[in-house]
Amino acid sequence: MDEGGSRLRRRVSVRKRARPSPGEPRQERAEEPGAGSRRRRTAEAQPLQSNDSDEDLFGDCDSFAENSFLAQVDDAERQCMQDSERGEHAAGLGFAEWETDEPVSSRRRREEASAQRGPWDGLPSSQVLYFGNAENPPAGVGDRRPEERGWEASSLDAPIEAFPRSSVEQHQQPDDASSEVRRGSEESRRKSLKEHLKSAMTGNARAQTPVFSRTKQLKETLLSEEISVAQKTMESSSDDLGPFYSLPSKVRDLYVQFKGIEKLYEWQHTCLTLNSVQERKNLIYSLPTSGGKTLVAEILMLQELLCRRRDVLMILPYVAIVQEKISGLSSFGIELGFFVEEYAGSKGKFPPIKRREKKSLYIATIEKGHSLVNSLIETGRIGSLGLVVVDELHMIGEGSRGAILEMTLAKILYTSKTTQIIGMSATLNNVEDLQEFLQAECYTSQFRPVELKEYLKINDAIYEVDNKAENGMTFSRLLNCQYSDTLKKMDPDHLVALVTEVIPNYSCLVFCPTKKNCENVAEMICKFLSKEYLKHREKEKHELIKNLKSISGGNVCPILKRTVPFGVAYHHSGLTSDERRLLEEAYSTGALCLFTCTSTLAAGVNLPARRVILRAPYVAKEFLKRSQYKQMIGRAGRAGIDSVGESVLILQEKDKQQVSELISRPLENCYSHLVQEFTKGIQTLFLSLIGLKIATNLDDICHFMGGTLFGVQQKILLKEKSLREITVEWLRYLTEKGLLQKDVVDKPKDESFHITKLGRASFKGTIDLAYCDILYRDLKKGLEGLVLESLLHLIYLTTPYDMASQCVPDWMIYFRQKVDKDIVNRLYLSFVLYTLLKETNIWSVSEKFNMPRGYIQSLLAGAASFSSCVLHFCEELEEFWVYRALLVELTKKLTYCVKAELIPLMEVTGVLEGRAKQLYIAGYKSLIHLANANPEVLIRTVDHLSRRQAKQIVSSAKMLLHEKAEALQEEVEELLRPPSDFPSVEASSTEKA
Repeated sequence: MDEGGSRLRRRVSVRKRARPSPGEPRQERAEEPGAGSRRRRTAEAQPLQSNDSDEDLFGDCDSFAENSFLAQVDDAERQCMQDSERGEHAAGLGFAEWETDEPVSSRRRREEASAQRGPWDGLPSSQVLYFGNAENPPAGVGDRRPEERGWEASSLDAPIEAFPRSSVEQHQQPDDASSEVRRGSEESRRKSLKEHLKSAMTGNARAQTPVFSRTKQLKETLLSEEISVAQKTMESSSDDLGPFYSLPSKVRDLYVQFKGIEKLYEWQHTCLTLNSVQERKNLIYSLPTSGGKTLVAEILMLQELLCRRRDVLMILPYVAIVQEKISGLSSFGIELGFFVEEYAGSKGKFPPIKRREKKSLYIATIEKGHSLVNSLIETGRIGSLGLVVVDELHMIGEGSRGAILEMTLAKILYTSKTTQIIGMSATLNNVEDLQEFLQAECYTSQFRPVELKEYLKINDAIYEVDNKAENGMTFSRLLNCQYSDTLKKMDPDHLVALVTEVIPNYSCLVFCPTKKNCENVAEMICKFLSKEYLKHREKEKHELIKNLKSISGGNVCPILKRTVPFGVAYHHSGLTSDERRLLEEAYSTGALCLFTCTSTLAAGVNLPARRVILRAPYVAKEFLKRSQYKQMIGRAGRAGIDSVGESVLILQEKDKQQVSELISRPLENCYSHLVQEFTKGIQTLFLSLIGLKIATNLDDICHFMGGTLFGVQQKILLKEKSLREITVEWLRYLTEKGLLQKDVVDKPKDESFHITKLGRASFKGTIDLAYCDILYRDLKKGLEGLVLESLLHLIYLTTPYDMASQCVPDWMIYFRQKVDKDIVNRLYLSFVLYTLLKETNIWSVSEKFNMPRGYIQSLLAGAASFSSCVLHFCEELEEFWVYRALLVELTKKLTYCVKAELIPLMEVTGVLEGRAKQLYIAGYKSLIHLANANPEVLIRTVDHLSRRQAKQIVSSAKMLLHEKAEALQEEVEELLRPPSDFPSVEASSTEKA
């Protein structure tokens, strides 16, 4: 950057000079060598000042600091004019001879330097943007003389040498009169040029100067070239996979940097190079837990986003896993140029924002994924979805959530022939049915990065599972333990002996049948651990307790307060999200070495262990399923840490036969729940098919049903009625309920339907059809006397109906008044939510209503989600216009349940209330603050924040900020874009004619 540009942006002191009269000589300044460089350093040391006023930044000054750009222009012209007036004896010298006053060697060096650095290298980047267009001026500028345009462009590099030859030739004329005219013309043109430059530079000074990093530009150019090569490779039939499976080499580097993955397993390479994958056929692949399934899916998603330039949807079973994946992939999105969008709970925009250039990776729960697909079909954008990835595909056979997943995939198959579907699971048996449903290829492997050994414990004996043995097991050893009488009574299953064989040097998970049992087992184990366990990583455990206290407003669960010092904690849904996150991080780093947990951990976040112990072959009161057993024991063995993983199932003699069948039988089959789940299954499906106009008559609906998993399995699932009879029956039911109406047709065979307003509101709001008519009545009644003095009335209307059955109010007076039990329960939950919004302290509300804090947090999340659904429901019904604005704010309050100033911070994935408070106190008060934060500074200013967390927070904030900026740009372009139905001149002429 040159001295003039440097001074311009730093507003160095301006020295005013009086405008000289025509012909008055100006003093020339002789500068000693090096003076310019000293002034440059002085100028650069000046603090940056801003000036946002609309007045002329340069006032009435004709000249700037001694070596400013405009001063150089001024001096160059003046020097040339003075030389031209030296006399007629100079007229014949010509420009080339006048130039030779400079030594040849000096001129050659200067010319070489000029050629190397290019015409714009000496300018500030803000001026590059202006002058870079000098060769292609906008309309209205092209009528200027070529000499003027050439002067402006070339004078930037060397003012004297670049002066136009035509001007020099004019100076060679001897006529005095013409000389006066010439001087006046030159002075006028010089003044016009200076004013033009001043105006342009004033605008540039006000504008924010973009930072040009040559290294960054080179990296972006290289990445763009590699993506282009990858696109061509994927379009061709070549076997060349490019730098990294048709992806830029930067992707490989990012996996090393962010995840420490340097090499793929052999099965992953085989899977990625399958012909079915190369040909973009649908694929199902199944491997044991911890085999590395997710990495294959991520590479396929990146191929779709970067090379094929299409959007991707990833469907995950739980909100916690969605948030974990968002945090993990946001860094990739920022580095590789795509958006990562969260669709979970009340988050997500329907339909999604249509991006201009960058593509989007939607990461969604099962329910939100279904709503997203519906909105894309409705807006005719389902074709923009290039790939759908489903994790835990076996959940398609599990209740209402399985029915929703089946509907989602069936709609994609029916409406978009170009969308690829990838399904993965560790526990699939009847893969053939799923293959037929998804029209997919299948890949299976038994690969595990760490060997797994299964054991059974009966009394003091431990047996190893052996499929070759007669009864499925062989004797391994006797448990070596010396128990006192007290310990035998407290720990009849020898849990203390089993866990102390591995902890504290290795990690251990103990799965318990119930939440209460988790807490009891954790306390019992700690009572019999030696004091030596307290010394293991003592400082980290002390920090953990302090952190638990800080995120809970000074409260700590008394059980955790007693167990954490020993490296032990319980883990179940009774914990708050903040507590779970802290405990999981402590376990991952090794500060905690033992979790007592419920079966939900097996299907949740990835927390592997050296040894997994199953306290009993039961989940609550139900006997363990084979798929549940495989998921739990699959957590044993950590790749890269353990050489072997062990599982121990504790059983009693009475369960021996059932356990023998459990370890030997195949996995359970997946069966469709589309018809079993009436209101969330087939009824919702028919309503959305007709509402989205996917299928509106009986024949089309029956044809669609034939392509579902239910249609594939109809011979097994339908014993008495045919598929068509089932379809007719449920269409009749929906019509009687007022959600559908029959169209008037001449022929009964052409029977078709259309959706009513109530039906549309129900499917757009994803309202359970069991409650849609009740919700309508409640909202209608609420209009008669909506109380807006507080939020209580609105909260009652948005309290989830299905959670009322789980509530047991601690009052009896309402029952004596013969009030409906569901209404009482729902009102009681409304009081809980109302109190929570007022106090925003989950611990005090938990104590006040005698409810587990985890349950209260689940209630809050359910209310936020249901409030969002009710909002969409009301948007489709004109009579409920008053609720629209009210529910927008209520949904936001329920989603975050914090003070207003913390909400912008909590929009960032992974930032919960406790962390948001810490960030706010540290001065990070907005999304922009977080997006521009330095992770290393965050670590130093925010307590208990790891480097990995800091990087994830910054990455997520940047991603969210980019999304918002892109959305605003989209809005601007939409406003400026002429409407498609804008009347043309030809059309107007035709109409007049």
